[in-house]
Amino acid sequence: MLAKKLLFQLQLLFSFAIALNIPRTKWTPATSVQTHKLADKGRTNLAAYIKRHGYPNPKCTAQNVVVRKEWTTLSVAERKSYISALKCLKKKPPKTPESFGYPGVRSRHDDFVAIHMNQSFTIHSTANFMVWHRYYVWAMEKALRDECGYTGYQPYWNWAITALDPINSPMFDGSDSSVGGNGDFFNYTGFCINDPITGICQINIAQGVGGGCVTKGPFKDWTPTLGPVFPAVTYLNQTNPDPAGLGRYYNPRCLRRDISTYISSKWLKDSDIAYLITNNTKIADFWYYLQGDFPAGYMGVHGAGHFTVGGDPGSDFFTSPGDPAFFLHHAMIDYTWWVWQNQDPANRTYALYGPTVLNDFTTPNGTLDDPINLGVNAPTIKNRDGMSTIAGPFCYTYA
Repeated sequence: MLAKKLLFQLQLLFSFAIALNIPRTKWTPATSVQTHKLADKGRTNLAAYIKRHGYPNPKCTAQNVVVRKEWTTLSVAERKSYISALKCLKKKPPKTPESFGYPGVRSRHDDFVAIHMNQSFTIHSTANFMVWHRYYVWAMEKALRDECGYTGYQPYWNWAITALDPINSPMFDGSDSSVGGNGDFFNYTGFCINDPITGICQINIAQGVGGGCVTKGPFKDWTPTLGPVFPAVTYLNQTNPDPAGLGRYYNPRCLRRDISTYISSKWLKDSDIAYLITNNTKIADFWYYLQGDFPAGYMGVHGAGHFTVGGDPGSDFFTSPGDPAFFLHHAMIDYTWWVWQNQDPANRTYALYGPTVLNDFTTPNGTLDDPINLGVNAPTIKNRDGMSTIAGPFCYTYA
C-alpha cells in the first residue's frame, strides 16, 4: 500500500514538472548514428567526385571551405555569439522599400521575414523549395557576418538528437545559450494541420505543455512584427491589422511556442531521417517525402520541424522565419538534402523536381534556369547556381 502511495505521489510530481516545464533530468541526446553514417558516406563520395572533377567554384578550395556545425557541438560562447548576432540584426534598420508593400517591416531581420512571406506560394512544395531556402539561409548567414560582426557560420539543429526530449535539449531548454525556451502554458485545445490547398484537416495535434509566450532564454523579449497569415493556433488576443489578411502590417506581439515531443518523437528520429535519405533515391520521391504527404497522415521532416517548435510565428509557413529557430531548422533541411545529394553526387547534385506554384502541377515545371530573388537580402541567382554547396556563391560543407 505504501509503495502504491509513493508511486502515485511520484506520478503527481512528474505531471507537475511537465505542466510547469521544469527540467526533470539531465538531458540525454537520442541517437543519430544512421544519419551520421550516411553523412560520412556522402563526404567520401563527394571527395572522390572532387578528386575527379575539381571544385566547381574555382574560389572554393579545400583550404577555405567553410564547415557548418550542429548546435549542440558549439561551445557556449559560440552559441551566444550566434544569438547576439540575431539580436543585432533585429535592431538594425530595414532595407525593404515602402514600395514592396510590407509596411510592418521594422528591422533587417524583418527584411528576411517579408521576402519569405511575399513568395511563400512559390517557394513551398515547388521545384525551388530546397534550393531557394539554401540560398536564403546562406544570405542570412552572410548578413549576420557582414552586418553584425558574427565570426561563426550558420549552425544547424539535428532533429534526431533532440527527438525524444526537445524541451530539455540545449536548443530549447531556456538557458542563455539556447534559442529560447518553450512558451508558458496556454490552453488552446490542440489544432489540426490542414491541406494548404483544400483546407481539409489531415493531421490532428494535441496541445503540449506550452503554447503561450516565451518567457525564458535569450529570446524572451523577441517581438515578431509581421503576420499572422496561416497560424496553426488562433489566440484569443491575436489580431491581424492587414485588411487583406496577408500579415503585412505592423503587429508586434510576443514570441509563442509549444515545443512538441509528440511530433518530434514521431517524425524526426534518426530512423526517420535515414529512411528519407535511403528509401527515396529519386528526386521526386525525396522532394515529396521531405515535405510530407499530408493526405496520407504523414508529416515530413520539414513540417515536423516547424510544428515541433509550434506557436506563432513558428508554425505559420508564411511568417515562420520570425522565430529565431527557423534558420537552424532550415540549415538541417539543407544538411539532409546535402547528405542525399552526396550519396550520388554525379546524378543528384543538379536533380530538380516540382511545379512553380505550391503543389499546383498545372503550372510549369521548375527549371535550373529559374531565378531566385531574395529582394534586398542578396543578388538574384539561378537555381543551378545554388544546387551545390561548393558552387555558385557557396563554399561550405557540414560537420
